[in-house]
Amino acid sequence: MRQFITKIPTQHRVLIAATSVFLSVILLFPSEQASASKGSKSDSLEIGKRYSLNVPQQEDVVDQEQAIADLPALPEEDVSLNWSVLQVQKGDALSALFKKANVSQQVMLDVLALGNSVKTLTRLFPGEQLEFGLNAEGELQELRYALNHLSTLRISRTSDGSFIAEELKKEVELRSQFANAEIRSNFWSAGIEAGLTEAQIMSLAGIFGWDIDFGLDIRAGDSFSVLYETQYVDGEFISNGNIVAAQFSNQGHLYQAVRHTDGNYYKPDGASMRQAFLRAPVSFQYVSSNFNPKRLHPVLKTVRPHNGVDYVAPVGTPIMAAGDGRVIASAYNNLNGHYVFVQHANNIVTKYLHLSKRLVAKGDKVRQGEAIGRLGSTGRVTGAHLHYEFLVAGVHRNPRTVKLPQATPLQGQEKNLFTAQAQQILAQLQTNERVLLAKTTDTPVATAAP
Repeated sequence: MRQFITKIPTQHRVLIAATSVFLSVILLFPSEQASASKGSKSDSLEIGKRYSLNVPQQEDVVDQEQAIADLPALPEEDVSLNWSVLQVQKGDALSALFKKANVSQQVMLDVLALGNSVKTLTRLFPGEQLEFGLNAEGELQELRYALNHLSTLRISRTSDGSFIAEELKKEVELRSQFANAEIRSNFWSAGIEAGLTEAQIMSLAGIFGWDIDFGLDIRAGDSFSVLYETQYVDGEFISNGNIVAAQFSNQGHLYQAVRHTDGNYYKPDGASMRQAFLRAPVSFQYVSSNFNPKRLHPVLKTVRPHNGVDYVAPVGTPIMAAGDGRVIASAYNNLNGHYVFVQHANNIVTKYLHLSKRLVAKGDKVRQGEAIGRLGSTGRVTGAHLHYEFLVAGVHRNPRTVKLPQATPLQGQEKNLFTAQAQQILAQLQTNERVLLAKTTDTPVATAAP
């Protein structure tokens, strides 16, 4: 064999050797089928061995993307804020609250830079609350502070990162409430038993205070009815609102008042409830003696004119000017003690005696209802009280019964609209009275109905 190979020309021997090497290399490499088979011999993984990864072909990737695109769209991610509510404790500063909420002091300064609209945040009181709304990154997005039952201060971050402040107001639902009472002992007790608040009782006395002296004129058997608003937010009672209409039966006289859109009260015919003078210059209290020109003087024990009205009340009770005017005397003497005289229009003078303190000086202008002194017991008196006199052209008149000029009444179309509305409201008030009366067998001392 060797001899045979040597007889072959050199060029042929080289060609044969190259061909042999090429065939050997081909035979050493496994086929594609063998490679795949080898990679799938075992389903278990063994350390130290390599296993093929069946990577999807490009057409498989395209098919998967198309399948995902064909799925229904998912809802947007919930971006609600993370809220924390911090209650103000005694001694807490705004900076401490921001720190507790994990909000930086720089953000607090940015909020306060909004000015007067957020100034209330610097005057927080124990028990109040601040609500911090932070996003997922811990950045303040919204801050809320309840100003009262109806309003909330909201500070929110805008798209450019700055802050804005606004006041949010809740919608208030107004409901009507009816109260009725017959007076047995005194007006105040009747009002409380009817379910009225102290403020409503004072408001009711204020409405009729130009016609009725609540310190002198109230009698057992007098009665009143009130239609007033109540305020609800989200179905929850918040507070009482305005008195819409009221009527008061006093010693056989019926007085009626309806609230107008201007906030004042008028009689059913459009005449103003307001008059030039209050019937009493002091909040209603027990009165020691009525108007009596032939009264026995309590100190001198002789019959001397008592041309005025005495009002008993605690020392220091504010004494009000009965009407607009100018102070013509503010002094002291042994008989009157501290006293104030006020000159009014139409040649009317009112006098206030036995004060513990005078709050005005001669020449001062005063308005109806303005405090001009404090009740006391100075001068010739047996006890603390106010002695009040009302003079017309120098003649003493009974301030409880003297006819007084009224304020300007409603006129024209405004009057027509008001009187029509007043008739409807008073009809509702009287209907409530009849319904309440029908439900009771005996006349109630005081009742209230929704």
